[in-house]
Amino acid sequence: MSGWSLHTWKRDGRSLRRALPTLTVLAALLTTSAGVAAGAAGAVERDVLRSGGLTQIELSSFEGDASVRPLTTAALRTAGSVPGVRRVVADYSSVLYAKEDGTYDLTSHTLTPADDLPVTRGRIPAELGTDEVVLPASAQGTDFTPLLGRSVTFGYTKATGAASGTTAAITLKVAALYDPAWQADGPGVAYLAEGTAALLAAARAGQDPGVFRDRGGAQSAVVVVAHQKQVAGVTEALQADGFSASPVSDRVRSLPGLFGAADLGMRVGVLVLALAAAGLGMVRAADSTRARIGQFAVLRILGSGRPELRRVLLGEAALTGAAAGVAGVAVGTAVSLALARPLSDALGLPITLSDALPGPAWAFAALVLPAVGLAAGTLLGSREVLRQDPYLTARAHG
Repeated sequence: MSGWSLHTWKRDGRSLRRALPTLTVLAALLTTSAGVAAGAAGAVERDVLRSGGLTQIELSSFEGDASVRPLTTAALRTAGSVPGVRRVVADYSSVLYAKEDGTYDLTSHTLTPADDLPVTRGRIPAELGTDEVVLPASAQGTDFTPLLGRSVTFGYTKATGAASGTTAAITLKVAALYDPAWQADGPGVAYLAEGTAALLAAARAGQDPGVFRDRGGAQSAVVVVAHQKQVAGVTEALQADGFSASPVSDRVRSLPGLFGAADLGMRVGVLVLALAAAGLGMVRAADSTRARIGQFAVLRILGSGRPELRRVLLGEAALTGAAAGVAGVAVGTAVSLALARPLSDALGLPITLSDALPGPAWAFAALVLPAVGLAAGTLLGSREVLRQDPYLTARAHG
């Protein structure tokens, strides 16, 4: 790059510097998408897959869908007998609400092996007792911290008819508290042992727990296999038995919703940035050389050849692309870091600032593509204008 390129880039408003804002925005968008996708992947890998998700299979039950096997006691027993399966835990959902103090009502779920709760206080035992509960540290304006380690009486609904019911009470010991930001099953969830969760769900349906589990069944279940290599075979066997089965690792690695869009946007962004840089290079180079055609004609008359003038334009393209890449990566990284907390709250998985940093390959692409694309477009866009006769051009612009 010649000193003349730096001079014209800084001083001449007709230089390729005009492409800087557009390229900066595109580089920033690519970097932001890369950071968001990296944050999601890091959170999933750390908090779901490494916590046992690689050896887990999720079973789902869809009410009214006869093609999917309901998760009754017999069906779960069948799932547990598949070779390679170590454990099957069914999830039953109901509601616990304040019986003595407070006005909260918490959705209740079974604490399954797939629930790796971020415990803030207390400890979750290896096997949650039937008289124990794990609560969020706070929910619906209620601070549950003072209840840690205490036995608390909760209310729950016991149906007595099609549209009638009574209030029943259950006493549970608060074994642990978890970070309310964890919302994999929604906000404000109380986690119970499988038998306790089934008891509450059966009461809500107005049935005996045994009958409820035999006929109605669970809404979902988690199957734990002995080794990751057995997941595919066990999943296939369960599907052949009529279950709606899918590996947990497939579900979380697909990064659904917002993060899936970010991952797709990151990949599409590379192509868009490269094409946009090349297109801008062609358009801006053609416009810039036409605007300065008289100046270039004089330089050619004074002895500068076309290759030298191309080097001037390529120097301007390199400066513009480098500035756009650096600024775009800086802005995009800052935006990605700023989004870490709100997106963590939305997903229910803790995303740290280090998680939200874009990967080196994507940051490098955002840094380099603006300069490379703009230079390639500049070579094409300036070719026709630089071919014009300098003497005729100088006379026409004299």
